[in-house]
Amino acid sequence: MQSYQTREMATPLCQPAASHFIDGTFMEDKTGPEILSVNPVNGEIIARLHGATSTMIEKAIGSAKRAQKEWARKEPAERGRVLRRAADIMRARNRELSVLETLDTGKPISETLVADAASGADCLEYFGAIAATLAGDSIQFGENWVYTRREPLGVCLGIGAWNYPIQIAAWKAAPALACGNALIFKPSEITPLSALRLAEILTEAGLPPGVFNVVQGAGDVGAELATHPAIAKVSLTGSVKTGARVASAAMADIRPVTMELGGKSALIVFDDADVEAAVSGAILGNFYSAGQICSNGTRVFLQRGIREAFLARLLERVAALKIGNPMDEETDIGPLVSADHRNRVAAYVAGAEVEGAYQVTPPRKLPPGDAWHEPVVFTNVTDWMTLAREEVFGPVMAVLDFDDEEDVVSRANATDFGLAAGIFTRDLVRAHRLAAELEAGTVWINAYNLTPAGMAFGGIKRSGIGRENGRAAIDHYTQLKSVFVSMQT
Repeated sequence: MQSYQTREMATPLCQPAASHFIDGTFMEDKTGPEILSVNPVNGEIIARLHGATSTMIEKAIGSAKRAQKEWARKEPAERGRVLRRAADIMRARNRELSVLETLDTGKPISETLVADAASGADCLEYFGAIAATLAGDSIQFGENWVYTRREPLGVCLGIGAWNYPIQIAAWKAAPALACGNALIFKPSEITPLSALRLAEILTEAGLPPGVFNVVQGAGDVGAELATHPAIAKVSLTGSVKTGARVASAAMADIRPVTMELGGKSALIVFDDADVEAAVSGAILGNFYSAGQICSNGTRVFLQRGIREAFLARLLERVAALKIGNPMDEETDIGPLVSADHRNRVAAYVAGAEVEGAYQVTPPRKLPPGDAWHEPVVFTNVTDWMTLAREEVFGPVMAVLDFDDEEDVVSRANATDFGLAAGIFTRDLVRAHRLAAELEAGTVWINAYNLTPAGMAFGGIKRSGIGRENGRAAIDHYTQLKSVFVSMQT
């Protein structure tokens, strides 16, 4: 899995009781392929698991089918109480969950304490609170009338990405369960651990066995689940390439999908912007989680009048970012998720220099290990360069210049992606005008990468289909039934 040599490590916190959580309990089948959870800081193995066999998959499907019918019959308010109790438990155990997430992903504890399990808890609480408000409409047609019912889909499948394991699991579980569905969740095989903790917490909160199951595995497990006739819907967070494969397989049987995929988002800074706020947004949108965030604003467009002041302050603050032990709460940047991924990012950096971009950040001394990469800022970037077109998914910022509003909107939209965008300006009339013109599922004004649970999140174009979070997610986890009532005798 990693290109460096892995070593054994005794970490009782990390090793789960078994690889899968099915029907309310841990289950194991050691005939499945081995999955190693590796600490990217030093390549040490922190847990050994096994991918799901077809037998495990059928157990999860059977459990979910049985449990979903009973769960859907419960009062929505009762379903909501379970989710809210789970949110309370997650918050009480936030540090423990954050330590686990840091060991599994390499992200600094300063981030995981506020952005991972905490965000998952917010989502469970939000959908727990609105569960009892889910309702249809009543429409009068003379004496006759129609009412609509929001009904659960059945057994849903969630497929997670490696960068936010427990957050993504909760973002998919919360709306699915609030609407009366069961969910089978397959974490990324790179970061497989924290979804199992979420399953334990939901069970402790009162979720009936089988309503939320976790099965481990690589792409073959996801494919077997996505094409299983018992699966009513697939929700995936991942790359465009993976999303295209999964969506094609799922929709072959007319199965609805939600796809939250990649991005190459534009962050636009006008001359009148607050320099400090804009630099903060750019740092958050490029170097948080070592740049491993799909919505990152990795194309930073600077209007020429603010360029010098912005770059001067940006370079000061990037130089001050602390790279080191992710367990140190003063650390800003940890390793990338793996040595293989680090090599991929490094190849983009080398390629950018060959194409003529200029690296303005000096090399940094890095900790020992093969998964580390310093934050990098490139100027002299043009729209045709690979760095401006492809998703790097690492701590690499591309700075581009622009003259006027029409120019920057056209260039920002000239991409196959459409996940997010950011605007920094004191002219709010202009900001709202651009928000309408930018081709993106989410636009931030004078902020970046803030995703409260009540805000719908998702992309357009090749960045995805559907929305997660907010009330919009309810549409993707229910089916609408119309009932016509004749009042004629």
